[in-house]
Amino acid sequence: MADIEQRTARADALGELLPPMTRNEAAVEAARCLMCYDAPCTHACPTHIDIPKFIKKIATENLRGSARTILESNLLGATCARVCPVQELCEGACVLGTEHKPIAIGRLQRHAMDFVYAKGTDLFQPGEATGKKVAIIGAGPAGLSCAGELAKRGHSVTLFEKRDLAGGLSTYGIIGLREPAEVARAEVAMVERLGVKLETGKELGTDFTLADLQANFGAVFLGVGLGATPGLGIPGEEYIIDGLEYIEQSKLDAPNLVIGRNVVVIGAGNTAIDCATIAKRLGASQVTMVYRRTEKEMTAYAHEYDFIKREGVSFCFLTQPVRVHAENGMVNSLECLRMSLGPADASGRPSPQPVAGSEFFLPADQVVKAIGQQKPSLASRLKLKTEKGFIQVNSNFETSLPGIYAGGDCIRARGAASTVRAVQDGKLAGHSIHERLVEHG
Repeated sequence: MADIEQRTARADALGELLPPMTRNEAAVEAARCLMCYDAPCTHACPTHIDIPKFIKKIATENLRGSARTILESNLLGATCARVCPVQELCEGACVLGTEHKPIAIGRLQRHAMDFVYAKGTDLFQPGEATGKKVAIIGAGPAGLSCAGELAKRGHSVTLFEKRDLAGGLSTYGIIGLREPAEVARAEVAMVERLGVKLETGKELGTDFTLADLQANFGAVFLGVGLGATPGLGIPGEEYIIDGLEYIEQSKLDAPNLVIGRNVVVIGAGNTAIDCATIAKRLGASQVTMVYRRTEKEMTAYAHEYDFIKREGVSFCFLTQPVRVHAENGMVNSLECLRMSLGPADASGRPSPQPVAGSEFFLPADQVVKAIGQQKPSLASRLKLKTEKGFIQVNSNFETSLPGIYAGGDCIRARGAASTVRAVQDGKLAGHSIHERLVEHG
């Protein structure tokens, strides 16, 4: 009984931040839209959803038509309605945002998508079979998007995923506050109903080789994301918890998730903010985020920074962890150095420089790191050309190996990685693969 109560409390604390719109709320909000010609919001959307069109359909109570408009451009419309940084993209471009409140585009998109999923409505069917076979490695947003686009065109698609569940970070690595795992699972099921064959627990290089794929499929798409969180290389690092594992355990109701009373989160990106949110909402008395630069250089979105400050999380800027102190296997503090900012480094940001003799201790009984992920190691193993450590692709998303395509975070040498950009990569790569298969008869 106690376990059930604990899970219920966790679900309540990390439930979706924004409630669904009511029918009346959606109608009122949709009526505010100016239905701009050549709309800035559509240009700002990486998948170029026709936003005025889908909102107009909501205004006329055609939610099925609204959802179809969304899905024609973005097969993962339910996920993106929740996790897209709309403040930076579509809503940030809304013409009403200059003097009025921008249209709540993300919530309206969610309203339409929730309607069709609740009804169990499939808006697309598998295309007429072409006899062509495609293998997709990685069932994250890029892989799912590519798989769906190809299945709609009648190709036989097999989607290989090394983990037990498909969905990538949407399933495992995005806090439930923003996207519950069941939303990602519903989208995976939708792609499967298009005829995509999903094989989980299957990893390239372990269960099969690239040569195997090339012999059995007409094309291959790599949507492998990024690697593990890099190490800090400091004494006591074995006591530090990986941030993505922290989020995963909170999202999948892992019974072994332990929340400290005094938690320090290393990092200042969106994942670090998710970790701090989990700690704060699940009972930590004190949560401190540690970052070696200043708030100006944070990689987290501005609205996420504002959110976490309202949650009561503290910040310790210009601070570099140097040692985790523990006694009898229990963390008791994080030793740090003060930093100053020097010339720009390879990232284009000021490089942090240690201040001699500035050591100090932060009390902590739990330390979590969320400092980004390593570049995709698969590139070197497959002997693919890379750019800044990421898989290099041409304008058609084809790698240096003919017939091998890639998209998503694993190719993101430029620009910020995001779910919506991964979806767009998968969509465009799917179009390119389709053209290749058609051309080759």
